[in-house]
Amino acid sequence: MTKRNTQQGVSDLTQSRNHTMSNLSGIRQAAAKDRRLQFTALFHHITPYLLKDSFFQLKRKSAAGVDGVTWQIYQQDLDNRLKSLYERLHKGSYCPRAARRVMIPKADGGERPISVFCLEDKIVQQAVVKVLEGIYENDFRGFSYGYRPLKSQHDALDALTVGIKRNPVNWVLDLDIRKFFEQVEHDWLIMFLEHRVKDKRIIRLISQWIQVGHYDEDGRRVRSVRGMPQGSVISPLLSNIYLHYVFDLWVDQWRKRKASGRIIVVRFADDSVLGFQREHDAKVFLSELGKRLEQFGLSLLEDKTRLIRFGRFARVNLKKRKEGKPETFTFLGFTHICGSSRSSGNFNIVRRTSKERMRATLRKIKSYLLKHRHDPVPEQLKWLSRVLQGHMNYFSVPCNGLRINAFRTAVQKIWYKALKRRSQRSRPNWKKFGAFINTVLPKVKVLHPWPEQRFDVKYSR
Repeated sequence: MTKRNTQQGVSDLTQSRNHTMSNLSGIRQAAAKDRRLQFTALFHHITPYLLKDSFFQLKRKSAAGVDGVTWQIYQQDLDNRLKSLYERLHKGSYCPRAARRVMIPKADGGERPISVFCLEDKIVQQAVVKVLEGIYENDFRGFSYGYRPLKSQHDALDALTVGIKRNPVNWVLDLDIRKFFEQVEHDWLIMFLEHRVKDKRIIRLISQWIQVGHYDEDGRRVRSVRGMPQGSVISPLLSNIYLHYVFDLWVDQWRKRKASGRIIVVRFADDSVLGFQREHDAKVFLSELGKRLEQFGLSLLEDKTRLIRFGRFARVNLKKRKEGKPETFTFLGFTHICGSSRSSGNFNIVRRTSKERMRATLRKIKSYLLKHRHDPVPEQLKWLSRVLQGHMNYFSVPCNGLRINAFRTAVQKIWYKALKRRSQRSRPNWKKFGAFINTVLPKVKVLHPWPEQRFDVKYSR
């Protein structure tokens, strides 16, 4: 008989939502009770209901894979398709297809390879993520914020601001791992997974997804010997598992055993920022971190890894040395600046939209309007309003009003120039156009509270 953990429930033949959720809850409870427990039977939790629930959690407008099947097409005969998928999974005849490779531009001018998997592969990956999250959410450290349930980029930003302001931080180490998703070693990843997951069928699925590869521009299949496919549903969880063992656990032990001062850590995927009380700790840590990453096939990106003087005493110390203003660092699209409160004059961290991120968004808007210059004005306005509102939903934090206003003005100018090119006979008047656009585009508002307020509410301890 198949070995099975006694803490896990056995799935019935007839599945229901409550039964499936109860089984997943049992995994979470067993994982939380024993951090060393190895789960030998997880595959039976991939039920018809879980597959259906995973299907409806996928993005409905996402691109199709090499088979050309979209979310809408798959939905037309959903029950029969999911039944066939379920049978193939449990018979062992399911085999993922190679991904379609797409290159998308990055904010710094480079390109990022994105792997677009077939819809059925996305469904199964989403189901496996649901099962594994119950285990690893109990293991992950609190300073890990990337791609986790109930945690967002703004949670990481709030934690960083509060950590620097409430701790004796004098130095900030901004880390960036070189091409992390392309350098992950498969053997190490599987070894890390097997610390908790001993179900061979789950391990086999994950091995297939990371090794299946992609099709190049000439239509030839390229198998993957290292790295993880960016853009897949399961890659964020796998990246967190890899960095949990390579970085998080090591950092936690290092600051307890070797640090002479306080250290704060915030990690979002492969981007990390650490705050140090003492410069010596920061330099020793950076040296030892490089050696640690080399053991697992990773390395730091030297151009973006910096140690700078930052914190409540940075201005005073630099002024005494006549070295000018404190340097800034960028994290999750925001440039962090040593500032002061207008009312009290106390130290404050000012967060502004990164110039690189702002320029990249404006380039996308300009490119869109160039391609759709002859679309009806109401359609262009509707699209621009959505883009501007989305930008403000993320960047409208306290003390960032100047950058948001500058972005809104730049959007107005780009659209005005695009409308002028539509015809040489009648061109819009700038004054009338400005008065019109100010009434129809979203107004600039602060949409996020102060970091301390949201952090204290969410983490009441």
